[in-house]
Amino acid sequence: MARRSRHRLLLLLLRYLVVALGYHKAYGFSAPKDHQVVTAIEYQEVILACKYPKKTISSRLEWKKLGRSVSFVYYQQALQGDFKDRAEMIDFSIRIKNVTRTDAGKYRCEVSAPSEQGQNLEEDTVTLEVLVAPAVPTCQVPNSALSGTVVELRCQDKEGNPAPEYTWFKDGVPLSENPKLGSQSANSSYTMNTKSGTLQFNTVSKLDSGEYSCEARNSVGHRRCPGKRMQVDDLNVSGIIAAVVVVALVVSVCGLGVCYAQRKGYFSKETSFQKSSSASKATTMSENDFKHTKSFII
Repeated sequence: MARRSRHRLLLLLLRYLVVALGYHKAYGFSAPKDHQVVTAIEYQEVILACKYPKKTISSRLEWKKLGRSVSFVYYQQALQGDFKDRAEMIDFSIRIKNVTRTDAGKYRCEVSAPSEQGQNLEEDTVTLEVLVAPAVPTCQVPNSALSGTVVELRCQDKEGNPAPEYTWFKDGVPLSENPKLGSQSANSSYTMNTKSGTLQFNTVSKLDSGEYSCEARNSVGHRRCPGKRMQVDDLNVSGIIAAVVVVALVVSVCGLGVCYAQRKGYFSKETSFQKSSSASKATTMSENDFKHTKSFII
């Protein structure tokens, strides 16, 4: 009895699944197909394929670009927006003749057609990745530096996709990532980051003087910035000593001048003058008080 009840329960579950699937199909809902990823190089052409098995007269096609806001690409049998002038339809697929970086994103094609069970809907999603060659990178190279100091050169490109890697050149010869292996870096101590584009000299020397340029490169292309010269000079020790001596002499002369003035009594004369003026003021005030008292007695 227990086995029979289990079999009946399984049969009921199977019937329920069959009915549910039939209802699901009758109202046009279908699971999406495998997600596609299409890669294209900027300014070339690309095809966004909608993998619908068969096109019929009664089929209705719509293409949408997904994102924060959904926009129509193909609607009511016509391409929309700027796709009108640079795209064409091939059955259910879109051929973009001149793809740009702004076209990158997720697209969805929706095909609806009547069937015996009702309106059937098929969907397919395509992600478009647009590869962009680097632009001329921005290079920051100091014009001058002092020997023994830390100096950093910077190189950056904001347009390349995928993100480019950077290589620095000195006098037209590429610098090695490992200073010990590079012929140009036998007397240098530097660190080059190919990801961030920085070239840092830990203790720059006169041998590091030269013209530096940087190249940004990815799988699409490469560009290099114009060379800029960096001049490294030794610290002028003799000049610093001379400046210190001059300052010391000026301070000494000023001190001798003050001592001479004190010996000659310039500071004491000024003090006696201040004392005499104060005494005269006090005498004047006392005479005025005496006259006031005398007039009061009379």
